Amino acid sequence: MASGKGNITKMLSEISEQPRVLAGFNSLNAGCLESLSDEMRAKSIKHVIFAARGTSYHAGLYGQYVLAVKCGMPASAALPSCVTLYESAPFTEDDLVIGVSQSGQAADVLEVLEKAKKCGALTAAITNDGSSPVAACAKYHIDCGAGEEVSVAATKTFTAQMSGVLLLAAHISGDKGITEAFERLPDKVKETEDMCVRDIDAYAERYINTKDGFIVSRGFMYPVALEAALKMQETCYVRMKGYSAADFMHGPIAQTDADTSVIVLAPSGRTFDDCVHAAGRIRKAGGNVLTVTDNRELAGSDPCSVLLPDTGSELTSPFVFAVFAQMLAERLSCLKGLDPDKPRGLSKITVTK
Repeated sequence: MASGKGNITKMLSEISEQPRVLAGFNSLNAGCLESLSDEMRAKSIKHVIFAARGTSYHAGLYGQYVLAVKCGMPASAALPSCVTLYESAPFTEDDLVIGVSQSGQAADVLEVLEKAKKCGALTAAITNDGSSPVAACAKYHIDCGAGEEVSVAATKTFTAQMSGVLLLAAHISGDKGITEAFERLPDKVKETEDMCVRDIDAYAERYINTKDGFIVSRGFMYPVALEAALKMQETCYVRMKGYSAADFMHGPIAQTDADTSVIVLAPSGRTFDDCVHAAGRIRKAGGNVLTVTDNRELAGSDPCSVLLPDTGSELTSPFVFAVFAQMLAERLSCLKGLDPDKPRGLSKITVTK
């Protein structure tokens, strides 16, 4: 797959590195994750707060779901403006505050961690640069280990960040099934990439003339719906909006008509029926729906569907759906004659306060 100039894009090259990154992630970070989870138990940490922006925010949102469901631990997103603009300090000794930043340069995330430390909170960072300010500030650093990411659109660092919070949940809960499911991921991600190399053009061509639309899912997959929409926004300049399937039924569905493109992510598991129902409601409302699923029966009965590899776990299926979304955005950008590596008005590091 090539850009309009006939060269492999950096974005596509970095997408293809994900099996390697995932395969090495656990051994790279096992010691840190064990020590962090031990200290969380020793200090009776009751609440986890994620500080992040953009793609890193979506990884943190995935972490909120995982920690709540698998560890029974309330988790939320920090509101950085409360710290940076309103000078609040909403942290306690009962909190773990995790700063998530691909570059480790995010000024607002750094300020949240600094304030959290002063309040006595335990701190951790997930970055791709162990020498960065965010990594240096936190007591614990979970290393993405992804190698340099050149393309502006984050790909391999997103799944690495999700890996960090998933394996943290494995250490906190003691659930070996999580680690076993994670160990199957490199092969499943490679299967996904191979399928996309073969078939992605047909899916991308559906959206050549698309100006706007929605990506819908629920539960563990909801953060991927948000991330998939972001990838379409920043690389293809398509006004895509991500929604929870439940929230979409509460109003946004009224926007759908024959010109509305909607991608529904329908993974096997507890959210499957809701996502399939949402797809049916959207089609009835006139929307042009593409269903992305790992359920073979659904794919066989739905002519407008994509069948992805089944990872065997709701916790890990978001990784293969994320890779599909990344490759769809990369290919659509190239088909439109754009450069997904250098979106207009964006740079690799975005500094906000």
